[in-house]
Amino acid sequence: MYPFILTFQSIIKAKLISLLLLSVIVAVVLILSVVFFATYISADLVSLDDSWLDQAFTWFAGLIFGVVGWFMLPAFVPLIAGMFQEKVIYKVHKHYYPNYLNQDDIKFWPDFIHDLKFTLKSLLLNLIILPLYLIGIGFVVSIILNSYLLGREFFESAAGYHMQKNKAQLFGNQNKAAVYGGGLVITGMTLTPVLNLFVPIIATVWMVHVYHSLKKP
Repeated sequence: MYPFILTFQSIIKAKLISLLLLSVIVAVVLILSVVFFATYISADLVSLDDSWLDQAFTWFAGLIFGVVGWFMLPAFVPLIAGMFQEKVIYKVHKHYYPNYLNQDDIKFWPDFIHDLKFTLKSLLLNLIILPLYLIGIGFVVSIILNSYLLGREFFESAAGYHMQKNKAQLFGNQNKAAVYGGGLVITGMTLTPVLNLFVPIIATVWMVHVYHSLKKP
C-alpha cells in the first residue's frame, strides 16, 4: 500500500530528475521570497532609533519568519507540485502504467487555480492554529491537519487523472487509511531538512502508485 522504494526508483526510471531539480529551484525561490517580504514589511512597520537595535530586530524578525515559514511549508507544497503535476503523472504512467495513459489535453490553468485556492485555504488554517504552539499542542495539531489536507489533495490529483473530481473524492473516502497515511508520510517529509525541497514531485509520484495499488470501484 505504501510504495517507499518504488517511489524513489520512479524518479530515475520515469526520468523525473529535471522536473525534480526545477521544483527545488521554485521551492527555494518561493520560501526565500516569503521570508524576505515578511521581514521587509515588519522592518518597515517597526523602526527603532538605535541603528544597532533596528538591525538586530530585522535579523530577529527574519529568523522568526524563517521558522514560521518552515512550518508553513506544507501549505505551499501542492502549489509547487501543481506546476509540474500533470507532466509527472504522465511520465510515471508512461513507464509503469502505459495501459492507463490519459490522452486528454493537459488543463494547466484550471488545476493551477485550484492549487492556488487550496494553498490559501491551507495557509489560513495553519495560521489559525499557530496560537496552539504556545500551549504545546500546535505541532501535533499541525501534523494531523496537514496529513489530512495533503493526503486528500495529492490523492485526488492522482485519482483525478482517471476519474471525475467527485468520484475521486468518493474513492478517497473509501480508502482513508491509504490516503491519510500517505498524507502523514508527505507531511513528515515536508518537515525534514533538504528532503522537503523534493516533496512536490515525490508526493505526486507516491500517490500515483498508491492509487494504482488500490482496488478500483
